[in-house]
Amino acid sequence: YSGLEEAVYRNIQACKELAQTTRTAYGPNGMNKMVINHLEKLFVTNDAATILRELEVQHPAAKMLVMASHMQEQEVGDGTNFVLVFAGVLLELAEDLLRMGLSVTEASYIITKIHIVIEGYEKACKKALEILPDLVCCSAKNLRDVEEVASLLHTSVMSKQYGNEHFLAKLIAQACVSILPDSGHFNVDNIRVCKIVGAGISASSVLHGMVFKKETEGDVTSVKDAKIAVYSCPFDGMITETKGTVLIKNAEELMNFSKGEENLMDLQVKAIADSGANVVVTGGKVADMALHYANKYNLMLVRLNSKWDLRRLCKTVGATALPRLTPPTLEEMGHCDSVYLSEVGDTQVVVFKHEKEDGAISTILIRGSTDNLMDDVERAVDDGVNTFKVLTRDKRLVPGGGATEIELAKQITSYGETCPGLDQYAIKKFAEAFEAIPRALAENSGVKANEVISKLYAVHQEGNKNVGFDIEAEAAAVKDMLEAGVLDTYLGKSWGIKLATNAAVTVLRVDQIIMAKPAGGPKPPSGKKDWDEDQND
Repeated sequence: YSGLEEAVYRNIQACKELAQTTRTAYGPNGMNKMVINHLEKLFVTNDAATILRELEVQHPAAKMLVMASHMQEQEVGDGTNFVLVFAGVLLELAEDLLRMGLSVTEASYIITKIHIVIEGYEKACKKALEILPDLVCCSAKNLRDVEEVASLLHTSVMSKQYGNEHFLAKLIAQACVSILPDSGHFNVDNIRVCKIVGAGISASSVLHGMVFKKETEGDVTSVKDAKIAVYSCPFDGMITETKGTVLIKNAEELMNFSKGEENLMDLQVKAIADSGANVVVTGGKVADMALHYANKYNLMLVRLNSKWDLRRLCKTVGATALPRLTPPTLEEMGHCDSVYLSEVGDTQVVVFKHEKEDGAISTILIRGSTDNLMDDVERAVDDGVNTFKVLTRDKRLVPGGGATEIELAKQITSYGETCPGLDQYAIKKFAEAFEAIPRALAENSGVKANEVISKLYAVHQEGNKNVGFDIEAEAAAVKDMLEAGVLDTYLGKSWGIKLATNAAVTVLRVDQIIMAKPAGGPKPPSGKKDWDEDQND
């Protein structure tokens, strides 16, 4: 090959290898990957977003695919593996097209071939996004109905936690519905996850409010109808910014000095208690003397080291974080139904609980036998919560299980046959790339992929748009995805197609990779240090 052609093939090869890594992790039956990152932390997961985040991809062309996958994660929160697999197959088929036909190796011919492929891909992508709205099979009716929301979250949870999807989808639905504001603007950050080792996944639960893996500082461990004062400073006496010297001449002055400090602390804590507050949350250390007076005035003390947790708690209970130990006003105090110390397994937790359903924040308490298992469940929860957010933006749903992809492949192939130019070959290859999704599902389920795809095409030719691959069957079988409840979000699918095509086209446009690195050769002489200083000094 010419240097140009070889450069393009090398880029494609790097992207294919990356896509192949995550392809075997696609779908509910996908294999797990054991990833050890640069800090030697171990991850066992089939979540493509996590795999890519922890892998250090070096090749610049493969990084384009990683960036497309990250964009999908930011925009939709799910479907990262779809972007990778689809972009990888588009590049693989582009390579077939480039190797076909013209045997001349002149640069101008190769560039022409690449432009024809790119033009065909862009036309096909535009057509796919036009067809997609016609493939919508249903829409979410009521996002405040827990049962309905749980059924819509099954598919995204199933791909990470096959077998636990019914239980987890219901938990996520309860948490999401309980904090969905009237405006409909759902914030993913309002669902917190707290992981505690022990029991099993089925012991997980949802709490309206916040849970912290902390112990209370003082003697008071439970407060009903809590009025909460939040301080971002340590719960201690004030320290002056400049140093001061106190001259003490006798024992009596020493006694009075320490007594004055005690009285000041007493007055400060008493003022907080008199304001009506019965729970104090502090962002710094708690002094022994302050703790003594807090116990004296029956104040519950909780210490949170994380500023992020402190900010989140203020949002939950409606408090204002105060920078100094001043008594809070009624507006600055937070409220919740109860604050109590509880024990989950052998871990002490402090719970800020709202009895009413529509709290500002919900916490999903995940239980599990190992940290790796709980991390994987947390990723499934994240995907479920993101899917709910997507549904608040666009309620349309398309059939999953490869049904949408096969229908798109069928219709784009027909469209390619109506195009007169050379780009029709690229359009047909784009259609063929969609087969990679049901193919990956079938291969990961241990079923003959060609048999599944031929059956799907046969059923779709009869006009059954919603039929996809049945992963639960022993052999190559198909079933109606709408009836089975296997549904993907419309937004997730359209963004996935758009981003994968953009990534593939960008990689095809690259003919050279120029890296800004120091040139080779011997290093320049370092020279004598301090050469300009006077030797006589």
